Amino acid sequence: MRPSLSSYPHLAAGKVRELHRIDDEHLLLIASDRISAYDHVLPTTIPDKGRVLTAMSVFFFDLLGVPNHLAGGPDDPRIPEEVLGRALVVRSLDMVPVECVARGYLTGSGLIDYRATGGVCGVPLPDGLVESSALPEPIFTPAAKAALGEHDENVDFDTVVATVGADRAHALRTATLDIYRRAADHAESRGIILADTKFEFGVDATGTLILADEVLTPDSSRYWPRAGYEPGRTQPSYDKQIVRDWLTGESGWDRTGDAPPPPLPDDVVQRTRARYIEAYETVSGLSFDDWVRP
Repeated sequence: MRPSLSSYPHLAAGKVRELHRIDDEHLLLIASDRISAYDHVLPTTIPDKGRVLTAMSVFFFDLLGVPNHLAGGPDDPRIPEEVLGRALVVRSLDMVPVECVARGYLTGSGLIDYRATGGVCGVPLPDGLVESSALPEPIFTPAAKAALGEHDENVDFDTVVATVGADRAHALRTATLDIYRRAADHAESRGIILADTKFEFGVDATGTLILADEVLTPDSSRYWPRAGYEPGRTQPSYDKQIVRDWLTGESGWDRTGDAPPPPLPDDVVQRTRARYIEAYETVSGLSFDDWVRP
């Protein structure tokens, strides 16, 4: 018989994830169906989103074969029935206070930084790049973790060195770029561009750097279809762009004011759910119908 979720003390809640304590060495990491946009958690959930994020992470942890925080499979008996399929038993680690971002293409905050400085996070780039340009090579563009509801702050490599020390900073950069390249090669084989992604790492009792949290999900990564890719414009993406477009368009919501975001209409919810599932199935080559269910 599986334990109840209430038997595990609740430790923390983020925009999407919940963290519970199993024992001294293990945590229960739960991906909810919540969705956030423009630094707000929306009042409407996306059915199965948490299961997609969990399935995607497990797929890549298995594919990459690098030290990671998993301490059991997706149907581990320590996982309560009510969160089966969207929760994982993970090792308790000393988390590194840096968001480790790899970029292979120029978009988002990286494009804003480039237009202002000619580079991203202190990394100089060639002149003449535009929205969605492929970079000459992937770059490490870290960010300092922000409090819930605030933007992570892009920082340069020297700031990472000052935060965690030179050896750890170099190890983070090397691991981030290596994992990104390998994941991008896999995505390319599936007809998908992995434009950028962010990782979190922890350190275990032996001092080993461990890949943790979610990995290479539509929430932590920008995936674009290879077909139709064209620099100079924004690309269709396998993420919550449907939600963002509705919020900034027909919803009428003023996201610069104090008003909370409105509930999502059913068609936006269903199209977003389908897009997340499409991302998983396209990148993994697996059927979401076969994923663990309660």
